[in-house]
Amino acid sequence: MEQNNKSILEAGKFIEEYSSHMMGCGVHTSRVIRSSKRIGEALGYNVRISVFQKSIILALHDKESGESYNEVIDIPALPISFEHNSALSALSWEAYDKHLTVAELRERYEKIISSPKMNPLFVLLMVGLANASFCRLFGGDWLSMGIVFFSTLAGFYLKQQMTADKINHFITFITSSFVASLCASMSLIFDTTSEIALATSVLFLVPGVPLINGVIDVIEGHILSGFSRLVHAALLIVCIATGLSFTLMLVKNSLL
Repeated sequence: MEQNNKSILEAGKFIEEYSSHMMGCGVHTSRVIRSSKRIGEALGYNVRISVFQKSIILALHDKESGESYNEVIDIPALPISFEHNSALSALSWEAYDKHLTVAELRERYEKIISSPKMNPLFVLLMVGLANASFCRLFGGDWLSMGIVFFSTLAGFYLKQQMTADKINHFITFITSSFVASLCASMSLIFDTTSEIALATSVLFLVPGVPLINGVIDVIEGHILSGFSRLVHAALLIVCIATGLSFTLMLVKNSLL
């Protein structure tokens, strides 16, 4: 019985860490629940899990011995990671297909979450190019694209540094939006598509993942977590608009 208690404890500790990490890195709720239950079933446990905005309630039940494990876990604030999303989801299928032990699962899990991250300078460059491409898609000319590219570099670099310093993300979004749009306002002194440059200079801040996950959660019946994500995304959009409005009041008040 003592060995069984140890086993369910190890399984519970792993699944709680696994599920909280998935939620933290931007996975929609139903996928976290399915993946966690799949791992529990592979280990021989019934898993019951409830996901909220900031926490997860997890319960494991041993089908054979009747032993239970219950825990409330805080969801960590992690960067959005599509790599972790994909790799951790695949890990649940690997556990189900190959009947991996908890030790084997933890070894693979640690390898996934400790894998090297993309170089921040490479991310900065790609975000700048992506935002410049948005400018072109919305009808901006080549000069506007160049201005948006360098404006995005300034705004996104500031966002990276403020995030690393753990500054409140609402303040981070307002400040990054203001700096990016202020840099883009240099387009006003040229004969170019300045309105498009200003509007697209802040698109890199749009919280697409929370918006998409929020809609998916609501559609799939996870109303609380879905609406909390949508409200959070809406607040970030308000922050973006606030930073852009500061720039417009400074350099082009007639647009307000």
